[in-house]
Amino acid sequence: MAYKKHWADDDTIHPFEKQKLEMDGLDIFDKIDHYAEKGFSSIPKEEWAMFKWAGLYLQRPKEDGYFMMRVNVPSGILNQDQVVTLAGIAQDYGRGIYDITTRQAVQFHWLRIEEIPDIFHRLSRVGLSSAGACGDITRNIVGNPLAGIDPDELLDTTSIVKDLYQFFQHNYDFSNLPRKYKLSVSANLRNASNAEINCVSFTPAVKKIDGKEVKGFHLKVGGGLSSRPYLAETLNVFIRPEEVREVAVAVTTIFRDYGYRKKRTRNRLKFLMADWGPDAFLEKLVEYTGPLPEKGEEPVKEWNAGYFYGVHQQKQKGLNYIGFNVPVGRLSADEVLELARISKKYGNGEIRNCNSQNLIIPNIPDEHVEQLLQEHIFKRITLDPPPFIGYSVSCTGIEYCNLALVETKERMRKIAEYLDEEVKIDVPVRIHMVGCPNSCGQRQIADIGLQGIKMKSKEKKGLVEAFEIHVGGTLEGGGELNKKLKGKIEAAYLPVVLKEFLFYFKEKKYAGESFYDFVHRTGLEELQTQLNDILDQALPPVVS
Repeated sequence: MAYKKHWADDDTIHPFEKQKLEMDGLDIFDKIDHYAEKGFSSIPKEEWAMFKWAGLYLQRPKEDGYFMMRVNVPSGILNQDQVVTLAGIAQDYGRGIYDITTRQAVQFHWLRIEEIPDIFHRLSRVGLSSAGACGDITRNIVGNPLAGIDPDELLDTTSIVKDLYQFFQHNYDFSNLPRKYKLSVSANLRNASNAEINCVSFTPAVKKIDGKEVKGFHLKVGGGLSSRPYLAETLNVFIRPEEVREVAVAVTTIFRDYGYRKKRTRNRLKFLMADWGPDAFLEKLVEYTGPLPEKGEEPVKEWNAGYFYGVHQQKQKGLNYIGFNVPVGRLSADEVLELARISKKYGNGEIRNCNSQNLIIPNIPDEHVEQLLQEHIFKRITLDPPPFIGYSVSCTGIEYCNLALVETKERMRKIAEYLDEEVKIDVPVRIHMVGCPNSCGQRQIADIGLQGIKMKSKEKKGLVEAFEIHVGGTLEGGGELNKKLKGKIEAAYLPVVLKEFLFYFKEKKYAGESFYDFVHRTGLEELQTQLNDILDQALPPVVS
């Protein structure tokens, strides 16, 4: 459809919005072959940002010409050919690094412009794409990694997600949005897609219509994290499965045409939703869709935060899915190829990514489970990980990301391993580490969120890497974002501070009490006092 860019006549829009009027982000695809032939120096600096529409960010330092690439994996589901292809790209061009993101995508590093056309060709050959994985456009569609095999799903969302994803791919009608735009479609009853932190989420619901129970979705709008986080609000509407695309297009159109374009820090859909409110947003929505039924019921169970560790029976009798831990989401290309071999030998070749940065191997017959678990790779990629490494999440960090202030990925892994040696607790504690306020590691929904900052060293000899602690996040019951405790912790001291803080939790908690419940029972004031006492001690630095 043709549409009018009404903001083109507004001189007060952000300079990047003016640039997007001159060159649509998707147009970068038409230029990549030329730049690949001529080399990185041929790319005008003003076009560096447009590579995001192709799923490409320049790594730190940008002038070196290395790209990070995200590849879309809708609902996290990959077949055998796709897994092997992705591993091959990491092996041939990405120095063997293969990262699973908190949005179920796959991320590469160290790519050169000369290599991108071949990478695109390899992806296309197996039905994958990086288009829209970054940029002011519809991002990878997050969903239920167990779609189609899940005993805890209201309905199979596989075809719905596929249809929606294909609709938005390379779609110029929706390639110039005010900011990044994150969709989620899941019918998992345990909110495996973290619905409340997405711009738009379709969540499982049932409603009696004309005397019959209909399975469908509720609609949440306006979630998002970063420096000003919001939890999505549920609109008073019930959506049948066949209506998902129409409704998604309508919401996206509203965001495109009414979303803010003056300040990059205030351009997300969450700000429009916060200003309008759910009633006004719904009123505008039905102008596009026509009348929709009111909300039904939500047959939800306890939030699982995207964790599926262990062996579990599928819907299909005699078949199992097995959830494994990938420490902070990082694999080597060789490990991915080995997982691909195993998934094909014992199952149907699929591997499924979770937004907890872990993975699932599905469709394993009962008689093959024990043999599969004897494979050597599952000494590191375990189905029953130690609790801290098993529930740790990390963003990319300063190693590759231009926005990060501190190193995160390897630091989080080392800290988790240290805590697993030092602290034994009867419940998991989810720890998320982020290197900047953008919060790709989703620290706001963690039990303990660690946000990287810079601070003056104790010797006052310059800035050092440090962290702030936030406590008490969850998406249970609609969600609650964690709260910051006062105090800046130099990175070298962070492991010991966390150890002492967790000792306090262990000593004062009730049996089986979760960290979230403990925070609410104890109160932030008492937790702050305890953290102050810890910081006042002469703690030893630990290499982190």
